[in-house]
Amino acid sequence: MSDSPLPLASALHEPILDWYAANARSLPWREPDAGAWAVMVSEFMLQQTPVARVLPAYEVWMKRWPKPADLAAEAPGEAVRAWDRLGYPRRALRLHAAAKAIVEQHGGVVPEDHAALLALPGVGTYTAAAIASFAYGQRHAVVDTNVRRVFARALTGAAQPSISPTAADLRLAASALPADESTAARWAVATMELGALVCTARTPRCADCPIRSRCSWVLAGSPPYDGPPRKGQTYEGTDRQARGRLLAVLRAAHGPVRKSELDACWPEPAQRERALDGLVADGLVDPVADGRYRLPA
Repeated sequence: MSDSPLPLASALHEPILDWYAANARSLPWREPDAGAWAVMVSEFMLQQTPVARVLPAYEVWMKRWPKPADLAAEAPGEAVRAWDRLGYPRRALRLHAAAKAIVEQHGGVVPEDHAALLALPGVGTYTAAAIASFAYGQRHAVVDTNVRRVFARALTGAAQPSISPTAADLRLAASALPADESTAARWAVATMELGALVCTARTPRCADCPIRSRCSWVLAGSPPYDGPPRKGQTYEGTDRQARGRLLAVLRAAHGPVRKSELDACWPEPAQRERALDGLVADGLVDPVADGRYRLPA
Protein backbone atom coordinates (compact mmCIF):
# COMPACT_ATOMS: atom_id res chain seq x y z
CA MET A 1 0.00 0.00 0.00
CA SER A 2 1.51 3.31 -1.09
CA ASP A 3 2.55 5.79 1.63
CA SER A 4 2.18 8.77 -0.69
CA PRO A 5 -1.36 9.70 -1.77
CA LEU A 6 -2.02 10.91 -5.30
CA PRO A 7 -1.85 14.74 -5.60
CA LEU A 8 -5.52 14.96 -6.60
CA ALA A 9 -6.52 12.89 -3.58
CA SER A 10 -4.28 14.92 -1.25
CA ALA A 11 -6.27 18.04 -2.10
CA LEU A 12 -9.42 16.28 -0.85
CA HIS A 13 -8.08 15.33 2.58
CA GLU A 14 -8.55 18.58 4.48
CA PRO A 15 -12.02 19.54 3.20
CA ILE A 16 -13.44 16.05 3.74
CA LEU A 17 -11.92 15.67 7.20
CA ASP A 18 -13.17 19.13 8.21
CA TRP A 19 -16.63 18.30 6.88
CA TYR A 20 -16.68 15.06 8.85
CA ALA A 21 -15.65 16.81 12.05
CA ALA A 22 -18.66 19.11 11.71
CA ASN A 23 -21.25 16.70 10.27
CA ALA A 24 -20.57 13.15 11.46
CA ARG A 25 -23.57 11.30 12.84
CA SER A 26 -23.48 10.38 16.50
CA LEU A 27 -23.55 6.57 16.44
CA PRO A 28 -22.95 4.27 19.44
CA TRP A 29 -20.15 2.30 17.79
CA ARG A 30 -18.28 5.56 17.14
CA GLU A 31 -18.20 6.61 20.80
CA PRO A 32 -14.62 6.87 22.18
CA ASP A 33 -15.24 4.06 24.67
CA ALA A 34 -17.18 1.79 22.30
CA GLY A 35 -14.36 -0.71 21.83
CA ALA A 36 -13.47 -3.14 19.07
CA TRP A 37 -16.31 -5.58 19.78
CA ALA A 38 -18.86 -2.78 19.31
CA VAL A 39 -17.25 -1.86 16.00
CA MET A 40 -17.21 -5.49 14.91
CA VAL A 41 -20.88 -6.05 15.74
CA SER A 42 -21.86 -2.88 13.91
CA GLU A 43 -19.89 -3.85 10.81
CA PHE A 44 -21.55 -7.26 10.62
CA MET A 45 -24.99 -5.70 11.04
CA LEU A 46 -24.42 -2.85 8.59
CA GLN A 47 -23.62 -5.11 5.65
CA GLN A 48 -26.44 -4.44 3.15
CA THR A 49 -28.58 -2.94 5.93
CA PRO A 50 -29.18 0.78 6.60
CA VAL A 51 -28.22 2.43 9.89
CA ALA A 52 -31.83 3.17 10.86
CA ARG A 53 -32.68 -0.54 10.85
CA VAL A 54 -29.46 -1.56 12.56
CA LEU A 55 -29.62 0.78 15.57
CA PRO A 56 -32.45 -0.93 17.52
CA ALA A 57 -31.04 -4.42 16.97
CA TYR A 58 -27.53 -3.22 17.81
CA GLU A 59 -28.64 -1.71 21.14
CA VAL A 60 -30.41 -4.92 22.16
CA TRP A 61 -27.46 -7.06 21.05
CA MET A 62 -24.83 -5.06 22.92
CA LYS A 63 -26.89 -4.94 26.09
CA ARG A 64 -27.26 -8.72 26.02
CA TRP A 65 -23.77 -9.57 24.75
CA PRO A 66 -21.39 -6.71 25.62
CA LYS A 67 -18.34 -8.94 25.10
CA PRO A 68 -17.49 -11.74 22.65
CA ALA A 69 -17.47 -14.26 25.51
CA ASP A 70 -21.08 -13.42 26.36
CA LEU A 71 -22.22 -14.32 22.86
CA ALA A 72 -19.93 -17.35 22.56
CA ALA A 73 -21.48 -18.84 25.70
CA GLU A 74 -24.94 -18.98 24.10
CA ALA A 75 -26.35 -21.29 21.43
CA PRO A 76 -25.98 -20.00 17.87
CA GLY A 77 -29.77 -20.09 17.57
CA GLU A 78 -29.97 -17.25 20.09
CA ALA A 79 -27.85 -15.11 17.78
CA VAL A 80 -30.24 -15.91 14.92
CA ARG A 81 -33.21 -15.05 17.16
CA ALA A 82 -31.72 -11.71 18.20
CA TRP A 83 -30.89 -10.89 14.58
CA ASP A 84 -34.64 -10.50 14.14
CA ARG A 85 -35.47 -8.83 10.78
CA LEU A 86 -32.07 -7.41 9.84
CA GLY A 87 -31.91 -9.77 6.87
CA TYR A 88 -29.16 -12.11 5.64
CA PRO A 89 -29.27 -14.05 8.95
CA ARG A 90 -26.18 -16.11 8.14
CA ARG A 91 -24.35 -13.02 9.36
CA ALA A 92 -25.62 -13.86 12.85
CA LEU A 93 -24.16 -17.36 12.68
CA ARG A 94 -20.85 -16.02 11.41
CA LEU A 95 -20.69 -13.41 14.15
CA HIS A 96 -21.38 -16.11 16.73
CA ALA A 97 -18.63 -18.27 15.23
CA ALA A 98 -16.26 -15.29 15.24
CA ALA A 99 -17.04 -14.66 18.93
CA LYS A 100 -16.16 -18.28 19.73
CA ALA A 101 -12.89 -17.98 17.80
CA ILE A 102 -12.04 -14.75 19.63
CA VAL A 103 -12.58 -16.48 22.97
CA GLU A 104 -10.68 -19.64 22.02
CA GLN A 105 -7.79 -18.05 20.14
CA HIS A 106 -7.48 -14.46 21.42
CA GLY A 107 -8.43 -14.55 25.08
CA GLY A 108 -11.82 -12.96 24.45
CA VAL A 109 -10.38 -9.78 22.91
CA VAL A 110 -11.00 -8.79 19.31
CA PRO A 111 -7.53 -9.03 17.74
CA GLU A 112 -5.74 -5.90 16.60
CA ASP A 113 -3.63 -7.64 13.97
CA HIS A 114 -5.11 -7.36 10.48
CA ALA A 115 -4.17 -10.90 9.47
CA ALA A 116 -5.70 -12.29 12.68
CA LEU A 117 -8.91 -10.41 11.93
CA LEU A 118 -9.02 -11.86 8.41
CA ALA A 119 -8.74 -15.34 9.87
CA LEU A 120 -11.93 -14.96 11.92
CA PRO A 121 -15.14 -16.58 10.58
CA GLY A 122 -17.21 -14.18 8.52
CA VAL A 123 -14.51 -11.50 8.36
CA GLY A 124 -13.47 -10.58 4.84
CA THR A 125 -11.25 -7.90 3.34
CA TYR A 126 -13.63 -5.02 4.02
CA THR A 127 -14.60 -6.02 7.57
CA ALA A 128 -11.00 -6.67 8.66
CA ALA A 129 -9.91 -3.28 7.34
CA ALA A 130 -12.89 -1.56 8.97
CA ILE A 131 -12.25 -3.07 12.41
CA ALA A 132 -8.51 -2.39 12.25
CA SER A 133 -9.13 1.18 11.13
CA PHE A 134 -12.17 2.23 13.18
CA ALA A 135 -11.35 0.34 16.38
CA TYR A 136 -7.56 0.46 16.39
CA GLY A 137 -6.74 3.55 14.32
CA GLN A 138 -4.70 1.70 11.71
CA ARG A 139 -4.03 2.75 8.12
CA HIS A 140 -6.09 0.61 5.76
CA ALA A 141 -8.20 1.20 2.67
CA VAL A 142 -11.76 0.64 3.90
CA VAL A 143 -13.84 0.26 0.76
CA ASP A 144 -17.61 -0.11 0.89
CA THR A 145 -20.20 0.98 -1.68
CA ASN A 146 -20.28 4.55 -0.36
CA VAL A 147 -16.52 4.92 -0.56
CA ARG A 148 -16.37 3.42 -4.04
CA ARG A 149 -18.95 5.94 -5.20
CA VAL A 150 -17.14 8.94 -3.67
CA PHE A 151 -13.85 7.96 -5.29
CA ALA A 152 -15.43 7.06 -8.63
CA ARG A 153 -16.90 10.55 -8.87
CA ALA A 154 -14.18 12.61 -7.21
CA LEU A 155 -11.12 10.90 -8.67
CA THR A 156 -12.21 9.27 -11.95
CA GLY A 157 -15.18 11.41 -13.04
CA ALA A 158 -17.56 8.45 -13.31
CA ALA A 159 -21.18 8.86 -12.23
CA GLN A 160 -21.19 5.46 -10.50
CA PRO A 161 -18.60 2.85 -9.56
CA SER A 162 -18.60 -0.61 -11.09
CA ILE A 163 -21.58 -2.73 -10.07
CA SER A 164 -19.37 -5.15 -8.13
CA PRO A 165 -16.21 -4.26 -6.16
CA THR A 166 -12.96 -4.71 -8.08
CA ALA A 167 -9.26 -4.81 -7.31
CA ALA A 168 -9.03 -1.43 -9.06
CA ASP A 169 -11.42 0.04 -6.47
CA LEU A 170 -9.11 -1.11 -3.68
CA ARG A 171 -6.04 0.29 -5.44
CA LEU A 172 -7.76 3.63 -5.98
CA ALA A 173 -8.78 3.86 -2.31
CA ALA A 174 -5.27 2.89 -1.21
CA SER A 175 -3.79 5.58 -3.44
CA ALA A 176 -5.94 8.19 -1.67
CA LEU A 177 -4.98 7.30 1.91
CA PRO A 178 -3.23 9.98 3.98
CA ALA A 179 0.25 8.88 4.98
CA ASP A 180 -0.28 9.42 8.71
CA GLU A 181 -1.90 6.42 10.39
CA SER A 182 -4.41 8.20 12.65
CA THR A 183 -5.35 10.64 9.87
CA ALA A 184 -5.88 7.72 7.50
CA ALA A 185 -8.23 6.08 10.01
CA ARG A 186 -10.34 9.27 10.24
CA TRP A 187 -10.23 9.61 6.45
CA ALA A 188 -11.64 6.10 6.07
CA VAL A 189 -14.74 6.83 8.12
CA ALA A 190 -15.06 10.38 6.75
CA THR A 191 -15.23 9.27 3.10
CA MET A 192 -17.75 6.59 4.06
CA GLU A 193 -19.92 9.18 5.82
CA LEU A 194 -19.68 11.56 2.88
CA GLY A 195 -20.99 8.84 0.57
CA ALA A 196 -23.81 7.95 2.97
CA LEU A 197 -25.04 11.49 3.59
CA VAL A 198 -24.04 13.69 0.63
CA CYS A 199 -22.58 11.78 -2.33
CA THR A 200 -25.55 9.43 -2.49
CA ALA A 201 -26.34 7.10 -5.37
CA ARG A 202 -29.55 8.57 -6.79
CA THR A 203 -29.73 12.21 -5.67
CA PRO A 204 -26.29 13.46 -4.64
CA ARG A 205 -26.36 16.73 -2.71
CA CYS A 206 -23.54 18.32 -4.65
CA ALA A 207 -24.38 21.81 -3.36
CA ASP A 208 -23.52 20.62 0.16
CA CYS A 209 -20.39 18.70 -0.81
CA PRO A 210 -17.09 19.97 0.64
CA ILE A 211 -15.16 18.89 -2.48
CA ARG A 212 -17.55 19.98 -5.22
CA SER A 213 -14.99 22.43 -6.61
CA ARG A 214 -12.45 19.60 -6.91
CA CYS A 215 -14.74 16.70 -7.90
CA SER A 216 -13.80 15.31 -11.31
CA TRP A 217 -17.40 14.29 -12.01
CA VAL A 218 -18.81 17.75 -11.21
CA LEU A 219 -16.03 19.48 -13.17
CA ALA A 220 -16.90 17.30 -16.16
CA GLY A 221 -20.52 18.49 -16.01
CA SER A 222 -21.89 15.56 -14.00
CA PRO A 223 -22.26 13.21 -16.98
CA PRO A 224 -24.96 10.53 -16.55
CA TYR A 225 -24.18 6.92 -15.83
CA ASP A 226 -23.63 5.00 -19.07
CA GLY A 227 -22.72 1.54 -17.82
CA PRO A 228 -24.74 -1.69 -17.65
CA PRO A 229 -28.22 -1.49 -16.04
CA ARG A 230 -28.20 -1.40 -12.24
CA LYS A 231 -31.16 -3.55 -11.24
CA GLY A 232 -32.75 -3.01 -7.86
CA GLN A 233 -33.27 -6.03 -5.63
CA THR A 234 -36.78 -7.45 -5.39
CA TYR A 235 -38.06 -9.10 -2.22
CA GLU A 236 -41.80 -9.71 -2.49
CA GLY A 237 -42.53 -13.33 -3.36
CA THR A 238 -38.88 -14.40 -3.38
CA ASP A 239 -37.19 -17.32 -1.65
CA ARG A 240 -35.62 -14.72 0.65
CA GLN A 241 -39.06 -13.63 1.81
CA ALA A 242 -40.13 -17.25 2.29
CA ARG A 243 -37.02 -17.93 4.36
CA GLY A 244 -37.74 -14.84 6.44
CA ARG A 245 -41.29 -15.99 7.16
CA LEU A 246 -40.09 -19.42 8.25
CA LEU A 247 -37.42 -17.96 10.50
CA ALA A 248 -39.95 -15.54 12.03
CA VAL A 249 -42.05 -18.51 13.20
CA LEU A 250 -39.01 -20.21 14.72
CA ARG A 251 -37.79 -17.02 16.41
CA ALA A 252 -41.15 -16.52 18.07
CA ALA A 253 -41.26 -20.08 19.42
CA HIS A 254 -39.77 -21.13 22.75
CA GLY A 255 -39.05 -24.66 21.56
CA PRO A 256 -39.23 -26.89 18.49
CA VAL A 257 -41.97 -26.09 15.99
CA ARG A 258 -44.22 -28.59 14.21
CA LYS A 259 -43.96 -28.75 10.44
CA SER A 260 -47.62 -27.77 10.15
CA GLU A 261 -46.87 -24.41 11.79
CA LEU A 262 -44.19 -23.73 9.20
CA ASP A 263 -46.48 -24.86 6.37
CA ALA A 264 -49.05 -22.29 7.47
CA CYS A 265 -46.70 -19.33 7.07
CA TRP A 266 -46.09 -19.58 3.31
CA PRO A 267 -48.70 -20.65 0.74
CA GLU A 268 -46.55 -22.04 -2.10
CA PRO A 269 -45.48 -25.59 -1.14
CA ALA A 270 -42.54 -26.08 -3.52
CA GLN A 271 -41.02 -22.71 -2.70
CA ARG A 272 -41.62 -23.25 1.02
CA GLU A 273 -39.85 -26.62 0.97
CA ARG A 274 -36.97 -25.15 -1.03
CA ALA A 275 -36.64 -22.30 1.46
CA LEU A 276 -36.73 -24.67 4.43
CA ASP A 277 -34.16 -26.99 2.87
CA GLY A 278 -31.92 -23.99 2.27
CA LEU A 279 -32.23 -22.84 5.88
CA VAL A 280 -31.27 -26.31 7.10
CA ALA A 281 -28.32 -26.47 4.68
CA ASP A 282 -27.13 -23.05 5.86
CA GLY A 283 -27.19 -24.14 9.50
CA LEU A 284 -29.92 -21.65 10.40
CA VAL A 285 -32.50 -24.34 11.25
CA ASP A 286 -32.08 -27.74 12.92
CA PRO A 287 -34.48 -30.64 12.21
CA VAL A 288 -35.33 -32.51 15.42
CA ALA A 289 -37.38 -35.55 16.35
CA ASP A 290 -40.97 -36.07 15.22
CA GLY A 291 -40.57 -33.87 12.16
CA ARG A 292 -40.16 -30.66 14.15
CA TYR A 293 -37.69 -27.81 13.61
CA ARG A 294 -35.86 -25.30 15.80
CA LEU A 295 -33.17 -22.64 15.67
CA PRO A 296 -29.65 -24.15 15.90
CA ALA A 297 -28.70 -25.33 19.38
